[in-house]
Amino acid sequence: MTALYVEIAEELRRSILSGEYPVGARLPSESDLADRWSASRGTVRQAVALLTSEGIIGSRQGARRIVLRRERRHSFAELHSFAQWARTMGYRSASRFLHRERRAATPEEARRLALPEGAGVLDVLRLRSLDDEPVMLERTAYAEWVAPTVESLPVDCPSIMDSMAEDAGIVAHYGEHLIDAVPAGSDDARLLRVRRGSPLLRQRHLTSNQDGRPIEWTEDRYRAGSVTFNVSNSVGTAPLVRDPGSLLM
Repeated sequence: MTALYVEIAEELRRSILSGEYPVGARLPSESDLADRWSASRGTVRQAVALLTSEGIIGSRQGARRIVLRRERRHSFAELHSFAQWARTMGYRSASRFLHRERRAATPEEARRLALPEGAGVLDVLRLRSLDDEPVMLERTAYAEWVAPTVESLPVDCPSIMDSMAEDAGIVAHYGEHLIDAVPAGSDDARLLRVRRGSPLLRQRHLTSNQDGRPIEWTEDRYRAGSVTFNVSNSVGTAPLVRDPGSLLM
């Protein structure tokens, strides 16, 4: 059975995410919240403390708790690019190519992209931001058949996937995702404005077209606290799998 304070925290979190309590708004008083859930004020304080620990709410000079931010959730239920997801969440996104160069595929890239030995890829590094805040570094190996399209894009192209679909009819239909955590190296720390060794959320994903032909093998590194990935499942359908072997590659 879920503890009451957790249920209260979940309900308040949903209200914040839905916009019922926008950023800067005050939450109801402890006594009002206690009356609403027929709970003690101590239970309400536990719920509020949970949201405070997440950085979603806070207080100013002893006033009632206020909303500091909305959680950025990225769901795997649909295949969206970073820019598409940002638009649906109401954020301003920006992107900048840091480099684009052809090189030989690594063994892992060749395996993921189903390439023959000695095949080449287009190596791309991009810095992504939300509301003018750097949040993610994107390192991608593109298969040679899509490389010319990516090379032709402007340096500040907001969405490679959108542009490939519009300009070349290359549409992503399938995605496979691996998630773990890694420490920030010197370059990551400098670009994301964090300390060296800080934890980064890493998402690796393979994207393919409708025919199952691999398009890209990407490694995204998110600054801690910048995004929350959301996975919904059930007894009958469980898309999230713990795979220790893949995390050790």
